[in-house]
Amino acid sequence: MLSWGLLVLLGVVAGRYARELAGGFTPEPDDTRKEARAALRHTVGVVPVPRRPFVVEGVTGLLFGVLAWRYAATPELVPALLLAAWAGVVLTVTDLRTWRLPDVVTLPAYPVLLAALAPTGRLMVATACGLAMAGIYLVLWFGRPSGIGFGDVKLAGLVGLVSGAVSVDAAIVAGVGGQLLGGLWALGLLITRKGTRTSEFPFGPAMIAGALAALLAGA
Repeated sequence: MLSWGLLVLLGVVAGRYARELAGGFTPEPDDTRKEARAALRHTVGVVPVPRRPFVVEGVTGLLFGVLAWRYAATPELVPALLLAAWAGVVLTVTDLRTWRLPDVVTLPAYPVLLAALAPTGRLMVATACGLAMAGIYLVLWFGRPSGIGFGDVKLAGLVGLVSGAVSVDAAIVAGVGGQLLGGLWALGLLITRKGTRTSEFPFGPAMIAGALAALLAGA
């Protein structure tokens, strides 16, 4: 396992790529596949040097360092957690900017994370948690498609997969935490009069924050 300092540095570099990839998406692209190809081509050609304001790079580096420290006793989980953290940064920045969770990020994350979790001996439990959480969000989407996007359903499976690799309790905390944070966000919009009871807002960041809270708690 790399040292803590090197992992933080790796996170900063990874954050540069996360920032550029997220910046390649728009709210309403004419062709999502063309957009995805262009975003990927641009990101691959980026020089891995952080640039102002350094927020995404700094947050990613911090996440890499904190997760590596928190799971130092179970190093077999660290690669999957760092990959998930990077994808989470990309999706959070993208969703806040565009209200989208692009398939080019969420869908490839499934085989990548499954491969990273395969050597841990926790793949079966993690997969079961991922399927369960995706199923719950699918029901929510059917019940109120205006409140939950199908991108949230795809993200839910990833949240369940990663948190479930830690424990079933962590997956439960991640799921409940995401809903709670989303509810607080909606309440904040009401209090500040920036939204109404029927206002929509990007729910992905709340789900990702709930997952991160569960991972840091190690529930």
